Amino acid sequence: MRLSELNCVERGAFVAALGGIFEHSPWVAERAFVDRPFASIGALHAAMLAAVDRAIAPEQMRLLRAHPELAGKAALRGRLTPSSTSEQSGAGLAQCSPAEFARLNELNERYTAKFGFPFILAVKGLDRDGILREFARRVESDPVAERAEAMRQVSKIARHRLEALVTG
Repeated sequence: MRLSELNCVERGAFVAALGGIFEHSPWVAERAFVDRPFASIGALHAAMLAAVDRAIAPEQMRLLRAHPELAGKAALRGRLTPSSTSEQSGAGLAQCSPAEFARLNELNERYTAKFGFPFILAVKGLDRDGILREFARRVESDPVAERAEAMRQVSKIARHRLEALVTG
C-alpha cells in the first residue's frame, strides 16, 4: 500500500491495513491515525512508537506478551501471524535440530518465568546461532534493562513490517 493512500483512508481501513504491524495490537494503529498525514514511512513509524510510549504500563506489557515465543508452541502448531511465520522461517527457526528446539524451549521457559513476557528479537538478518547467542545473553539481563531492550526490538520489528508493507 502506498503511504499517500494511508494518509487518505478512513480510520477503519487504516487500522485494517496497519493493525498487524505491532503483534496482535491494532490499538497502536488506531491511536496513530490521529497524527496523519505522514510525510514518510519514518514519520508513520515514529507516530506508532509515540502511541506505544503514551500507553499505560499494562497496555505496554500486553503488547510485549502478544509476541510469540521463538520456535515455540504457536510456531510448532502453525498458529503464528503471517508476519511472525515469515520472520521466524527467514531466520531458519523452522529448521531447528532437535537439540536447538530443546535449547530454545529451555530458554523460552527461563526467560518468560524471569521477565513475564516472551523473548522478543527482530530476527531479520540473523541466523539460528546468532539468535541462540543473543537469547542466552539476554536471559541473564536485569528486568528493567530487558524490558527496555524488548521494546527496542518491538520497534525494529514494526519498522521492518512497515517497510515491507508500505511504499513511499
